[in-house]
Amino acid sequence: MASIEDLQELFHRLALSESGFVFDPVSGQSFTVNETGIELLRLFQQVSDIQEIKKTLLETYDAQPNELERDINDFVSSLSELMN
Repeated sequence: MASIEDLQELFHRLALSESGFVFDPVSGQSFTVNETGIELLRLFQQVSDIQEIKKTLLETYDAQPNELERDINDFVSSLSELMN
C-alpha cells in the first residue's frame, strides 16, 4: 500500500469536478467519489501534512480521531489500488 506521502504527486495532478468526477490526465483513468471524497482529495491537494488534514476534518465532522484516521487510510488505500 502506498503512503499518503507517496501519493502527493498523484493528488496534485488529479482534476476534480464538483459532481465527484475525478480524472487523472497522466494515466487517463477516471472514477467518481462522494462529497466527502472530493473534500478529502482537495485537502490532499492543498495540504501535505496529514496531521493538518486530520485536524481540519475533525473540526468539520463529528468523528473520533482514531476512526477518522482509519477512514483516511482506507480511502488512500482504495485510491492507491485503483490507480495501480
